[in-house]
Amino acid sequence: MPQMIFVNLPVSDLDRSKAFYEAVGAANNPAFTDETAACMVFSDVIHTMLLTHEKWATFTSKAIPDAHTTAQVLLCVSADSRDAVDGQVDKAVKAGGKADPTPTQDYGFMYGRSFEDPDGHIWEVMWMDPTAIPAGEPAEAAA
Repeated sequence: MPQMIFVNLPVSDLDRSKAFYEAVGAANNPAFTDETAACMVFSDVIHTMLLTHEKWATFTSKAIPDAHTTAQVLLCVSADSRDAVDGQVDKAVKAGGKADPTPTQDYGFMYGRSFEDPDGHIWEVMWMDPTAIPAGEPAEAAA
């Protein structure tokens, strides 16, 4: 069985967040969804748990930072093409997100953009052509 990741995010409005994540391509798993949390499935191995602030507080006593003004993580997912990167950001904007809170990266063989969800969490979307990187050379040196 492949290793899975469950990204847990605190959200201020669960219904709004569910609608946003469905609009950018995640499917809701009702088996792990209730009025305090929603499991949003991006792939067989990538899931995002949207948690109300009250539910979040049952996991940690640490304060929830305002992700509109602070950042603790940048979440990055791959895409199949440059067009798919742009398409994912476009979907996010149409669903109420913000485009490009981080700089666009374009190195020819690698292309990435980002979006913010309604709560300010930053997702990066990147495409890379691994055949364009010379064998044994780090990606930074090829740019």
